Amino acid sequence: MSGHSKWASIKHKKAAVDAKRGKLFSKIAKEITVSAKTGGKDQNTNPRLRVAVNKARAVNMPADNIDRAIKKGTGELPGVVYEEIAYEGYGPKGVAVIVETLTDNKNRTSAEVRNIFSKKGGNMAGTGSVNWMFTKKGFILVKKEAVDEDRLMTIVLDAGAEDMKLESDMYEVTTSVQDFEKVKETLEEEKIDIESAELTMIPSNYIKLDGDDARGVLGLVELLEDHDDVQNVYANFDIPEEILKEA
Repeated sequence: MSGHSKWASIKHKKAAVDAKRGKLFSKIAKEITVSAKTGGKDQNTNPRLRVAVNKARAVNMPADNIDRAIKKGTGELPGVVYEEIAYEGYGPKGVAVIVETLTDNKNRTSAEVRNIFSKKGGNMAGTGSVNWMFTKKGFILVKKEAVDEDRLMTIVLDAGAEDMKLESDMYEVTTSVQDFEKVKETLEEEKIDIESAELTMIPSNYIKLDGDDARGVLGLVELLEDHDDVQNVYANFDIPEEILKEA
C-alpha cells in the first residue's frame, strides 16, 4: 500500500494550505450536508456523518460551519442539492483513477473532469471499468514516534483491524468499513495520536512509475483534487519519495 500512504501524507500536508484558502472547508461542508441528508443528523446512528464531522474538526473547521452544513442537509436551513457522482478513467501509463464528486450540475462537472483527464494525458472510461481494482477500506495513519510497534499491533488487531505495517515513518492500519470507527475510537481511548483516519479505496495492485511518467500522473491527480466539486481521488500509482517531495 506504499503508493496510497505516500499520497495520503501529501494530502495531509496539502490540507493545511487548502484550509487557509477555504477550499477544504467547502468540500467537507458539502460532504457533511449530503451525509446529514441521506442518514440524518444523529452522528451515533449516521457513521458517514460522524466521519465527515471528525474530518472537519481535524482541520479546525469552525463549529458554526459544521452545524450550518448539517442543518442544510436536514432541511432546517436552505441549501443547494448535491448529487454524488463517481467518474472512472485512466491516467498516463494506464494508471487507474477513480474521482468522487459532489455536484449541483453534473453536466458541468462531467465536462470539466473529462477535460482534466484529456489535458493531463489520460482519458475517462465507463462505469465499472476500473472500480473493480479497488476495495473500500478504513485507513489510519499513526506516526512511528507516537507508539511502540508491538503495543500498537496488539491494540489495533484486538479492536478488529485487518492489517498493520510500517511504511517509512508511519504505521498504516487497515480495517474493514464496518470496523473502522471501532479501531479509531480504541486508539483515541488509548491516547494514541492519529495522523489521519479515513474511509478510502485501496487498489489491489500498483503501477510503479519514475521520472516524467511519475510527475505526469501526480499532476493529473493534483489537478483533479483541486477541482471544487471533487471530494476524493484514488489511483493505483507508486512513485519515488523524491518526486513526492517536489509536490
